[in-house]
Amino acid sequence: MSDSPEPQPIDEGLLRFLKLLVTVLTGVMIVGVVVVIFLLVTRFTSEPPALPEKITLPNGATATAFTQADQWFAVVTDDDRILVYDRVTGQLKQEIAIE
Repeated sequence: MSDSPEPQPIDEGLLRFLKLLVTVLTGVMIVGVVVVIFLLVTRFTSEPPALPEKITLPNGATATAFTQADQWFAVVTDDDRILVYDRVTGQLKQEIAIE
C-alpha cells in the first residue's frame, strides 16, 4: 500500500494557456536580446568625435588631464587651471582657476 496521492488531471485549457505564455515570453526575450545587440553594435561602431590635431595651451602650461563632451573639451593644467575649448572652432571658451 502506497501513501502517495494519485495525480490530479490537468485542465487542457490551462495547459494550452501556459504553453502560449511560455512561447510569448521566449519570443519577447529573443527580440530583447536582438535589440540590445543592435544598440551595442550601432553605438560602438559610430565614428568618435573629431578633436583638433594640436592644442596650444596658454603661457606654456602642461596638460595633466583631458575630458570631452559633445560641444567642448577641457584640459586640466599643472598650474591648477581648467581650460574649456569649443569643439568646433578649437577656441578657448572658459578658464577656471582651481583653488
